Amino acid sequence: MRTRNTVAWTMALAGGVPAWLTYRAYRREIGEAERRIASGSELALTRRGPIEYADDGDGFPLLVIHGAGGGFDQLLELDRDSALRRAGFRRIFISRLGYLRTPLPADGSPRAQAAAYAALLHTMGVKRCAVIAVSAGSPSALEFAAHDPDRCAALVLLAPAAYAPGAGVTAAPEAPRIMNLLRNLLLTSDFAFWLTTKLGRSMLVRTILGTPPAIAEQASPAEQRRITAILAGILPVRRRRAGLLNDSRMMARLQPANLRAIQAPTLVVSVNDDLYGTYRSARYIAGKIPHARLVMYQNGGHLWVGHDDELRRELSDFLRPIAAAALRPAA
Repeated sequence: MRTRNTVAWTMALAGGVPAWLTYRAYRREIGEAERRIASGSELALTRRGPIEYADDGDGFPLLVIHGAGGGFDQLLELDRDSALRRAGFRRIFISRLGYLRTPLPADGSPRAQAAAYAALLHTMGVKRCAVIAVSAGSPSALEFAAHDPDRCAALVLLAPAAYAPGAGVTAAPEAPRIMNLLRNLLLTSDFAFWLTTKLGRSMLVRTILGTPPAIAEQASPAEQRRITAILAGILPVRRRRAGLLNDSRMMARLQPANLRAIQAPTLVVSVNDDLYGTYRSARYIAGKIPHARLVMYQNGGHLWVGHDDELRRELSDFLRPIAAAALRPAA
């Protein structure tokens, strides 16, 4: 009997120790994620309700609009030492409707989000800015540029998850039904998502980040770190869930923006093997907006893996003269 008890305790310990170590690692990393979103931002009380944002740097302002799964912290953390910051741009990182401390109102449409941007800028006293939007942030950026042209000095769309006739961007890359069910579970549980970043990275790269896993696996160490940071930046999922669900509904019923009304200089960037199919939207948008420039990379997926440094130079070259002109004293 004593031998059987010893074996039982040994087996329980063998199973329990890894579980305890796993949970301890989870608690450490989710704690880091909670601390990340607990500092570095402010809450503006605007005519459109509370809006969370981070204000970084000085100079010509850039409104930076995150994609699905983001918040003010998503791009701020990835852009701490960018060429734009070193060039003296003031960057305003917003938490879109439903993300982190920005509540989701009854109307979470792209038009309502654009109105929220205008309300935030009004509250901050920013009369004119350039706009950089990533992925699911693009529909609202297009609405902002079309309906508030005096405030929008330039528009940049990166992998735009926006309307294209006959080929709307799907809410997620095509995947077997079980993968869709699993992905939906991951976006409702911090622990499930965290554990999958450790055990199912390739699946997340494909189904959440819209990037061919082979491209990610062959990436440079710097790009590997960027991918890891993007995945880690989705935590805590529960604080972003309302925004994620709103984005999913928005992607399911995308409507065309009034692209001809956009007069700001525009740069549109996408990748031919983006699993979200944003290359279709990019070509359509660039073909309709006057003065738009299209940049297409052959491979790199939704995260333009392998082109990040090149893209940052592209952004700097595009925005510098626009900022210089905007800051030039009137004659």
